[in-house]
Amino acid sequence: MKEVSKMSKRWALALSTALCAQFSGLAQAAPDGPDERAAKAVAAMTLDEKIRTVFGYFSTDFKGVARPREGVPFAAGFIPGVERLGIPHQQLTDAGIGVATQRNDKPRELTSLPAGIATAATWNPALAYAGGAMIGKEARLSGHNVMLAGGVNLQREPRNGRNFEYGGEDPLLAGIMVGEQIRGIQSNHVVATVKHFAFNDQETGRSRVNIKIDDAAGRMSDLLAFQIAIERGDPGSVMCGYNLVNGFYSCENDYLLNQVLKRDWGYKGYVMSDWGATHSTIPAAINGLDQQSGWPFDQSPYFNEALKEAVQNGHVPERRLDDMAQRILRAMYANGLMEHPVKIEPEKIDMAAHAKISQADAEEGMVLLANRGKLLPLTDSYQTIAIIGGHADVGVLSGGGSAQVYPVGGSPVPNEGPEGFPGPIIYHPSSPLKALATRLKARFIYHDGRDAATAARLAAASDLAIVFATQWTAEDIDQADIKLPHNQDATIAAVAAANQRTVVVLETGSPVSMPWLDNVGAVLQAWYPGTNGGEAIARVLTGEVDASGRLPATFPASEAQLPRPRLDGATLPKDARFAADYNIEGAAVGYKWFDKHKLKPLFAFGHGLSYTSFSYTDLKARPKDGGIEVNLKVNNTGKRDGKAVPQIYVAKNGAGWEAPKRLGGWQKLSLRAGESGDAVIQVDPRTLAVFDSKVGKWKIAAGDYTVTVATAADAPVRSVQVKLAAREFAAGGR
Repeated sequence: MKEVSKMSKRWALALSTALCAQFSGLAQAAPDGPDERAAKAVAAMTLDEKIRTVFGYFSTDFKGVARPREGVPFAAGFIPGVERLGIPHQQLTDAGIGVATQRNDKPRELTSLPAGIATAATWNPALAYAGGAMIGKEARLSGHNVMLAGGVNLQREPRNGRNFEYGGEDPLLAGIMVGEQIRGIQSNHVVATVKHFAFNDQETGRSRVNIKIDDAAGRMSDLLAFQIAIERGDPGSVMCGYNLVNGFYSCENDYLLNQVLKRDWGYKGYVMSDWGATHSTIPAAINGLDQQSGWPFDQSPYFNEALKEAVQNGHVPERRLDDMAQRILRAMYANGLMEHPVKIEPEKIDMAAHAKISQADAEEGMVLLANRGKLLPLTDSYQTIAIIGGHADVGVLSGGGSAQVYPVGGSPVPNEGPEGFPGPIIYHPSSPLKALATRLKARFIYHDGRDAATAARLAAASDLAIVFATQWTAEDIDQADIKLPHNQDATIAAVAAANQRTVVVLETGSPVSMPWLDNVGAVLQAWYPGTNGGEAIARVLTGEVDASGRLPATFPASEAQLPRPRLDGATLPKDARFAADYNIEGAAVGYKWFDKHKLKPLFAFGHGLSYTSFSYTDLKARPKDGGIEVNLKVNNTGKRDGKAVPQIYVAKNGAGWEAPKRLGGWQKLSLRAGESGDAVIQVDPRTLAVFDSKVGKWKIAAGDYTVTVATAADAPVRSVQVKLAAREFAAGGR
């Protein structure tokens, strides 16, 4: 009984803190603002109407439970509205690369952006916004007003099956790029959802793994990515993840939801659970969950009759239920859902225009990893070109799971994957071979690449060989290792041995090893390039557009270089509970880990070649607005138009950081041949600070800092020194 009493006191204290913050902000809101409107609506609601607002259904028949009649068929979720108060239904759709459909015989066929990791690889926030605005519009015209998009989990684990949905390994890059996508989605009067809060960085045992991470390390890594994305995009909702964090499920984690998100960051939106991530009624409600999603994925309808009873008997104060409903309604009012009701009118979607938006994203996200002897861009100097593997004769690969967008016209490749979730394996019908054939005069011959010897003979008889290598990754499945599957390494090696003019195009969702790297002429990382992926690949290979993508994640040389060489939980029974120790690397994620341990990766964070060349001069840095302002001149010194990506890294002279340096900012500049441009880059103060958990503040130490402009994390160009005064600021500040 004493333990129960202690828990109740903790819940009461957490509730009091959260409500004080909420109502403090409410008192200062404008009379007609979303806070006031939400408060008035909640005051007018009955208990049953509040309960309806916090309990979500799966909008697809599942486990014997029929979808709600008013829900959009084969969609992710539905929450009934309150017609008498003008509150519309919430119609939810997956996900971050477009409007997904639950598997059925006639899925919605819509536009797919390239993978989220590809968008991050553009290092172009404007493209992230444009892509978000496009898929948000398609969501609205498909009848949805909530989009479960905004994946910002850091790439701590290169084998994670959902890396393709996210924004890479650096909190600044991921936070800004995903935040811009969220902002674009919500420009359509659609609520976006940043996810999966937090440390949901592997799929193996995702509902059973307990992530161990210290507060300071988390605040300077994964949590910082969420913080920046929330500041930038102001998402109406945050989706909590499946995993446990320091012993508590993410969706009933007082530390994550009440303390960090709602208290320290002052977040005014609502927290929804992932589908199947709710595990209780009273602890979940008290500890910060505002809406249970996707019944019947959970064991019980925790936020339906059970929550009503808990409110009636006083285990959950009604003011907490009011807070839950108010947060949901505030997000709806703030994003105009009441004034802009949705209709199902897909005929209004401009598919051709949207495909071009996706294509522009894909083109800038492709990373030219290697180009020996300037084999690329391709010219008309070849008579015969062999195209090998990857179904490149008919399409381009996409990632699997809840993010799956079905293409117009259907997949040109029969499903090669699992019959059930996270399948099927889908290809977008945009053929790289056909796109190349319209641009080059050569004769093209296709081989599926399954027999290495036959592929090698074709390569030997051709003037040039292009091998398309694929790696299907998906939700709910991690990769066993970082090798290309299905013996593709052997095929590439055989082709390269037969023809030194071999180009490898990688359609992958994560970093892969490349034992054949020294024997091929060029490597293009194309990721999952989306609806017009074939056209995008052809335009980059032929130089119609510059190769301007830069890696948003380190490519390790082998698993031995990783903080956890073996994937946690991979050898355990499927129902086993286990822990993953993120304190091994702490905040030193990705390139920071490699820097700290002096490891040489296969390709460094930020790496990417161009078809032209750039110089970086006149580097200057000065303290400004609590951070640093960096100025430099960028000149296109080559003979082609191109896009430069000067990256600014900062280092504290002396010790005290988790790693030698951090990304402080960047800018992408489009420059014609011979043209110069000025870059002005503001360094976020949090990339100069250390989080002090004892006082709950960020602290910048007085002293000298080195500011370096680089073309990758391992490729510095020049540096300057800047002196900063000591400064501290709140956990939710900057």
